[in-house]
Amino acid sequence: MVPIKLVFSLLVFLSCMNSVLQHQNLIQLDLSNQAYRQVVVDREKGQYLGHTTTVLLKDDRTIITVYPMGHGGGQIVMKKSTDCGKTWSKRLPVPDNWSTSKEVPTIFRIIDSAGVKRLILFSGLYPARLSVSENDGQTWTPLNPVGDWGGIVVMGSVVRLSDGRYLAMFHDDGRFFRQNGKVSNWMTLYKSFSRDGGLTWSFPEEVFKADTVALCEPGVIRSPNGKQLAALLRENSRRRNSFIIFSDDEGATWSAPRELPLSLTGDRHTGKYAPDGRLLISFRDMAKDSPTFGDWIVWVGTYDDLLNRSDGQYRVRLMDNKVSADCAYPGVEVLNDGTFVLTTYGHWIEGEEPFIVSIRLTLEELDTLAQSR
Repeated sequence: MVPIKLVFSLLVFLSCMNSVLQHQNLIQLDLSNQAYRQVVVDREKGQYLGHTTTVLLKDDRTIITVYPMGHGGGQIVMKKSTDCGKTWSKRLPVPDNWSTSKEVPTIFRIIDSAGVKRLILFSGLYPARLSVSENDGQTWTPLNPVGDWGGIVVMGSVVRLSDGRYLAMFHDDGRFFRQNGKVSNWMTLYKSFSRDGGLTWSFPEEVFKADTVALCEPGVIRSPNGKQLAALLRENSRRRNSFIIFSDDEGATWSAPRELPLSLTGDRHTGKYAPDGRLLISFRDMAKDSPTFGDWIVWVGTYDDLLNRSDGQYRVRLMDNKVSADCAYPGVEVLNDGTFVLTTYGHWIEGEEPFIVSIRLTLEELDTLAQSR
């Protein structure tokens, strides 16, 4: 029998060759000089504002964003837009213990089996904690432990399953899964399930770990026919491109990781479908030798491009990040009319702390720009 590590290494090598050969076919666009698109959500002189996530409410107009006052950890701030991201509220009241958040907050809209709608917000490291709102974010419970476990960017992705349960995925490097943990030689990808609309979560199960690659920050996307889940993964050792895994049984089992092309290589992939069926995925560009390395970009393509690990249609720089690769933990929402509202943090002005910006665009606008070139 061929050792599994050898099989994995061969897959990585073939995937890498595929990536290099196909990258030249991609159309690259740049919106970073279109200042009229850039709406400042929050900015404070001398204060680091980072790592946003967003949620769109049922009215197709209201968007809530949450982010820390600091790099990952720090007071969680919440703001709201009631006009599809064109303007944003002042900082809104939140529970006192949101100030004790240790890591990146993530927010999701959940519907349980009885039809009860709620928002849930996670705060990671050990122990992972959860805050709940059942009135569209007007009031929240304090952050409370989810269980005797933790992790990094808990939960990085949450998706509803065909039976009404929810699947969440995240990662850890050994330091935070248990109390007083120590860093390990590998990154472990985990999955957890909720049967009660996000109020409680099962003890996390391992999905993948290896000492050859460091796969983390899963961004889960369901196939157009609803039968498959794909999780795009950051490769944290920076030795490889990003990777992808697939599940044909609602997250119970997952395929071996396959390397993605350079066009999809980056951090914290977050994707939504346009009305025409194309995918837009927002992330931080970490592709080797990319002219937009470390910047906030979006990729446009199809689910088949993910299956085939092909380049897609467009790669678009949204904003030019001025410091290293510290930006673009993105919130991605798509309105019924096909407008994408993209919200994230970054070092947008040389010499200043990062702040939060929102951008609106449609794929038709990108098509027009590409045709004009």
